[in-house]
Amino acid sequence: MALNLAMFGPPGAGKGTQARRLATERGIPQVSTGDILREAVQGGTELGRQVKAIMDAGELVGYDVMLGIVRERLSKADASGGFILDGFPRTVAQATALDDILEGRQGLVVLEIAVGDETLVNRLSRRRVCGNCGAIVGDTNGEAQLLCPTCGGELSQRSDDREDVVRGRLEVYHRETAPLVEFYQGRASFRTVDGDQTPEVVAQAVQAALSAVNGAAA
Repeated sequence: MALNLAMFGPPGAGKGTQARRLATERGIPQVSTGDILREAVQGGTELGRQVKAIMDAGELVGYDVMLGIVRERLSKADASGGFILDGFPRTVAQATALDDILEGRQGLVVLEIAVGDETLVNRLSRRRVCGNCGAIVGDTNGEAQLLCPTCGGELSQRSDDREDVVRGRLEVYHRETAPLVEFYQGRASFRTVDGDQTPEVVAQAVQAALSAVNGAAA
């Protein structure tokens, strides 16, 4: 059975980690709008420059840009057998548009990964990204690493992971994205997972949530 999944939650909740793991297990693409936008920023395109200014300020990228990116990506052949959306939808308007995009396809499963604000501030302000392979690395035993454990590349802090920007991003999330819970919670295919656990435990909770959705649909 194809899995069409949208995973959302506040920045730093672990959506990307769980989406990558699940995509590998299921053999379906992870559609990360954040990664797509960061590639545009690194490419130095006009869109990339506009996106960088928005992301650096901790704001959300515009509705039309995000919707166009998702519509094009989900139309590709590798997404016909299922997909995992990581970071979309972010607003109720985007969720409504996503329903229209998916009309005629198998139903959408929606998972919220919930984590408290202070935990997220600690996570994001301590994490670093590798300039060589792009890996995201958290702190170890309270000490920030300087070199990537994967490739040995130099680690640096993303501009949108500074504590002041993180708090701004969380304010935007609560204002714009948290209402998605109310939008989706009446659907049998919606579940919430506690993200304030180890990645392995969260992965088990994600699998349990998907099994519960399948059981409800049977």
